[in-house]
Amino acid sequence: MAKRYFNRDLSWLSFNQRVLQEAGNREVPLYERLKFLAIYSSNLEEFYRIRVAEWRRLAKLTRKTKKALPERPPEILKKIYQLVRKQQQEFDAIFRNQTLKDLADAKILVLNERNLNDSQKAFVRAFFHDKVQPYLKPIALKSKKTKFALDEKTIYLAVKLCDFDRPGPQKFEYVLVEIPVRMAGRFVVLPDEGGYHCVMMLCDVIRTCIEEVFPDYELIEAYSIKMTRDADIVLEDEFSGNLLKKIKKSLTERPKGDPTRLLCDRSMPADFLQHLRQVFSLGPLAIMPGGRYLNLSDLLNFPVFDSHGRFFNEKMPCIEENSGSIFRQISKKDMLLHFPYHCFEPVIDFLQQAADDKHVQAIYISLYRVGSASRVIKALRAALENGKKVIAFVELKARFDEESNIEYARELEEAGARVLYSFPILKVHAKLISVERTEEGKIKRYAYLGTGNFNENTAKIYVDTGLFTADRAITKEVASVFDMLNDTRIKKEFKHLLVAPDHMRHDLITLIDQEIKNALKGKPASIMLKLNGLQDHRMIDKLYEASSEGVKVKLIIRGICCLIPGVKGMSENIKAISIVDRFLEHNRIYIFGNNGNSKVFLSSADWMERNLSRRFEVAFPVLDPDLKAEVEGMFHIQWNDNVKARVINKTQSNTFRRSRSPIKNRSQTELYKFLQTRFEAQTTKQLKKSKKE
Repeated sequence: MAKRYFNRDLSWLSFNQRVLQEAGNREVPLYERLKFLAIYSSNLEEFYRIRVAEWRRLAKLTRKTKKALPERPPEILKKIYQLVRKQQQEFDAIFRNQTLKDLADAKILVLNERNLNDSQKAFVRAFFHDKVQPYLKPIALKSKKTKFALDEKTIYLAVKLCDFDRPGPQKFEYVLVEIPVRMAGRFVVLPDEGGYHCVMMLCDVIRTCIEEVFPDYELIEAYSIKMTRDADIVLEDEFSGNLLKKIKKSLTERPKGDPTRLLCDRSMPADFLQHLRQVFSLGPLAIMPGGRYLNLSDLLNFPVFDSHGRFFNEKMPCIEENSGSIFRQISKKDMLLHFPYHCFEPVIDFLQQAADDKHVQAIYISLYRVGSASRVIKALRAALENGKKVIAFVELKARFDEESNIEYARELEEAGARVLYSFPILKVHAKLISVERTEEGKIKRYAYLGTGNFNENTAKIYVDTGLFTADRAITKEVASVFDMLNDTRIKKEFKHLLVAPDHMRHDLITLIDQEIKNALKGKPASIMLKLNGLQDHRMIDKLYEASSEGVKVKLIIRGICCLIPGVKGMSENIKAISIVDRFLEHNRIYIFGNNGNSKVFLSSADWMERNLSRRFEVAFPVLDPDLKAEVEGMFHIQWNDNVKARVINKTQSNTFRRSRSPIKNRSQTELYKFLQTRFEAQTTKQLKKSKKE
C-alpha cells in the first residue's frame, strides 16, 4: 500500500532545508544570505524547543501507550536527528567555506585568535579587559555535583584545563564560561586594516585572552556549547482558576524545561563530550555536533559596513493608497491591501481615524501578535482617551509572545478598555477589527479582516492580505464573531464567513464536494490553495478524493505539507510547489472553481488539525469581482514562479522548478509589478472621473 502522508516534522525539516538553500545561493546578495542562515538557525532552535520536546515526551510513554500512536516516537526522533545532522553539516560548510570567503572578497574579514596581528591583539586585549572580563565567572563542571542549569538563550565556552605539574588523573579540570553577549555584543568591530573591515566573534575574543582567565594552567582548550530546552507551556488544568495567572507562572518555568539538545563544537574531543553528558544527564542522541560558532541567529545583527549590492537590489517601494477618509473610501468599494507591497499605514489610519471620529461609538479588535512600540495599541489608547468603547480580545497563548501580550493587555485595561482573555484549550487566531459608527441616526459597521497579525513591523517582510469592507452581510457576521468571543455560550450561524472550530471544516468539505460533483458531470473543476501548512489528514483525504474524481488541484505550500502529490490512483491530479524568497509567504488563499463562477476566500487558517479543530479562525470571502480577479491573478503569478519555486514531490528533494521559457518569473517581483500596474490604472480612472465631475 502506498504511503499516504508525509510526517509533519520531517516535512517541516524539508521546509527549513529550503531556507538553507537560499543561504547557499550565491545569486542572493551577501547580507541576505547571512539573514537566511540566521533564519534557519532560529527556526531550528524553535523546532527543538517545541516539536522535538514533544516527541521526547511521547518517547517516555509506556510501551502499550506508544503502540497506540500512529508513529513510533523513537523512530521519528532518529530520523529527525539524522536529517538535522546532515543539514547542520551543510550549514557549517556554507558558513565556513562560502559565506566567510565571500565576506573576505567583500573586504570584510571575520578574524579569530589565530590570525591577529600585533596591533589587533592589543586592541582585542584592551576590549577584553574593559568590556568582557568583569562579566566572566567560571563554573566548575564536576560529574553529579554540578548544580547549574544552562540558560537556553546563552552561549557558553566549555573549557578543559590541564596542570601538568599536578600528579595523577586529577590534572584535568572542566569549567564553563558564559559568553556575555548581552553586555558586550556578539560581534566586535576591530579597526580597519589594509583596506579591510575586521570583525571578531565575542567567543574568539575570550579565546584570545583565555590564559588571563586561567593563569595557573598550562594547557587550555575551549569549545562553544548551547543548550536547547522544552519551551512548551503545559497547563495542567485550563478550565479552572485564573488562566492569566497560570500562564504567568508557566512562563517562569519555561527556562527550566527539560533539555532537548546540547549543541556543541564538533571538534570537541570524545572524553570532553562524555563528561558533559554525565554532568547534564544527557543521552547520546541529545548531543548535536555543530560548528565553531553556535546560535547564528545572531547573524541578523552582523555589522553592516557597505550596503551597496549586498542587500536585495531594490528596496521594494511601498504602494501608497489614497489618503483621506478611509470610511468614505470603504463605503464606496471594498479595498484589499497586500503587504508588504502595500503599506500597512491604512490599517493604522483606520484605527486612528476611528479614534478621532466623533461619530465612532466602539472599536472591537482581536490581537494575537503585535509589534514592539505598537502604533496599533497607541491608536486604541487614543480611542479610549476620546471616550470610545474599546473591546480587545488578547490571545495569551501566542507562543513566545505571551509576555508582551500580557503587558499590552494590562496597558489597555489600565487605559479603560474591556479586555477579553484566552479561552481554555482554544486559541483565538483570527485577525479582525469591527468599528461601529453612527450615520444618519443609525449604527453602520466597518470591518477589517486579515490573514496576518496587527504588527506594523512584520508587515514589512510578511506577505499578507487584508480586506476593508462596509458590506452589511460581512460586517454583521464579523460583529457576530465578536459576540462569540465575548460569550462562548453564544452560537451563531454564518452564511459568508467560514468559522473554526465549529463550521470551517464542514464548509470546506462542502466546497470540495461541489468540485467533485462538477468533475463527475464533466464540468470544469478545480481547487487552488495557498497555505503555510497542510497537515490535517481528513482534509488531505478529501483532496485525494477530489483528485481521484478528476478535480485539478494546485497547491502552494510554504512549510509543512503532509500531502504526497503525484501518486497514481491517489493524488495524480495534485501538483504542489513551495516558494521561499525575500518575503515570508504568510497569507492563506482558498479558490474553488465553482464551474466558472469561482469562490475566493482569504484566511488566517492553515489546513492543520490545530487550526481547524483547536483554534478560533475565520476565512472570509472576496465578493467584489475586481478584487476576486486580483487575488486569482496573484495566485497564478505565484503558481508560474520558475525562480524561487521548489517542487514538492514524493522524495521531498526540494528541486527548483525550471521552465523551458527563457523568461524568468520571480513571483514576488512580478506581484509588485502586477499590483503597481493595477494601482496606476485605478488612479488614472479616478482622475478621469474627477475631471468629468
